[in-house]
Amino acid sequence: MPAQVIKFGTDGWRGVVADDFTFANVRRVAQGSAEYLRSRSADPLAIVGYDCRFASEDFARTVADVFAVNGVRTLMFDRPSPTQVASWTVIDRKATGAAVVTASHNPYLFNGIKFKTETGSSASTDVIAQLEPRINALEDVPVPDRDSVAHLVLMYDPRAPYYAQIARMVDLTAIRSAGMRIVHECMYGSGYGYIKELLDGGRTSVVELHHERNPLFGGVNPEPIPPNIDAAIAHMRGGGHDLCICTDGDADRVGIIDETGRFINQLQVYALLMLYLFDVRHMTGPVVKTVNMTSMADKLGAQFGVEVYEVPVGFKNVAPKMMETNAVLGGEESGGFAIRGHIPERDGILVGLLFADMIVKLGRPLSQILAGLEQRVGPHAYARHDIHLNRETYEKDRLRILRTMETHEPTEVAGVKVERIRSDDGFKFYLADGSWVLLRTSGTEPLVRIYSEAADKAAVEARLAALEEILGLRAHA
Repeated sequence: MPAQVIKFGTDGWRGVVADDFTFANVRRVAQGSAEYLRSRSADPLAIVGYDCRFASEDFARTVADVFAVNGVRTLMFDRPSPTQVASWTVIDRKATGAAVVTASHNPYLFNGIKFKTETGSSASTDVIAQLEPRINALEDVPVPDRDSVAHLVLMYDPRAPYYAQIARMVDLTAIRSAGMRIVHECMYGSGYGYIKELLDGGRTSVVELHHERNPLFGGVNPEPIPPNIDAAIAHMRGGGHDLCICTDGDADRVGIIDETGRFINQLQVYALLMLYLFDVRHMTGPVVKTVNMTSMADKLGAQFGVEVYEVPVGFKNVAPKMMETNAVLGGEESGGFAIRGHIPERDGILVGLLFADMIVKLGRPLSQILAGLEQRVGPHAYARHDIHLNRETYEKDRLRILRTMETHEPTEVAGVKVERIRSDDGFKFYLADGSWVLLRTSGTEPLVRIYSEAADKAAVEARLAALEEILGLRAHA
């Protein structure tokens, strides 16, 4: 029986544990990655990290052992840690690359491997084009003799160097001494302990929710959006706290809840970060956003006189554009944001702390800061419908949906004229009133996503429903 074809999605390879995510396939991915690392350096050094999913540390040790058999020196993390900590460790230790065992925000059934290059960023399309053929040329990779290569695998605590870098990026002293009451919704993920330890020692307190290890994630997907974070929203509505930072399964994505218990959606987070970086931090330069990101960025870009670049979804597209343009900010709708001066990669811990600093520096609660944003750019509502399809027939359904879009491009959506269409990553319809609606099919799950941003909630829902009707799809939770 031929080996399963391994494909990298928007950020790495993911599969269902015991179905396609097996030790045999992990060894193949590790072997192909090791060969790539050897092609990059005569004496490669790799970082191996992992999250809190089922057996992640065992899969990670398998990766490290395969690397070692290939003569790749490896620093393996000694505890579950955020993916961006591996990215920073690549920079800090001048490593050749990193492999992180994680399925990020995906349901508990999944695990995966994210590959990071020597820049600390997600594998670009060019790197994936080198990794996939190497991996898929392999039929079976033998189980490595761990004892014979143990001297090439060093257990490593990555926290101190990462904490030092965060201290360079954020005024931690001001936050610690501000007497803030911060909640960190860990979502049973690998971000536990990080914000608490970074802010220890002052008047500010940090309460952690769901910080224990639970590979079932309490029955919710570890993606920091409602309804997955309803428990944190309820906690904030109880009063007495200034900010809730929610991080996903591997803590590179972030969700923000204000002091009233209102979820600040990811598009608002991006716009607020723009305001903060330009107005408070006095940074200047272009910004990068994905096609499913906010048009508020374009309005703010015009106000600040900076270029706004729009790229396909995935940090494998955001990071190269950030590095090419020396961008101040990069972001995507799924809650991933990168800041210049750090790594060209998402960091939910850093962004959460920047929101704490925003509140301290502006001297106003987050709900008031958001109101100020709306005064500058007008009201914006947003929603995303996730439509789950049958895993067995997904590829056929996906092709039908894309063909329908190609052959039946609408001239109007919900009665509003379509001004232009972008089709390099799904189909995005830019409408005459400044609103937009986008359809994308997932590369990692049997899932179709439809997104829209408009002036109010009713207009958003009308645009989502109109596109679903064209495709014969119906959203459900």
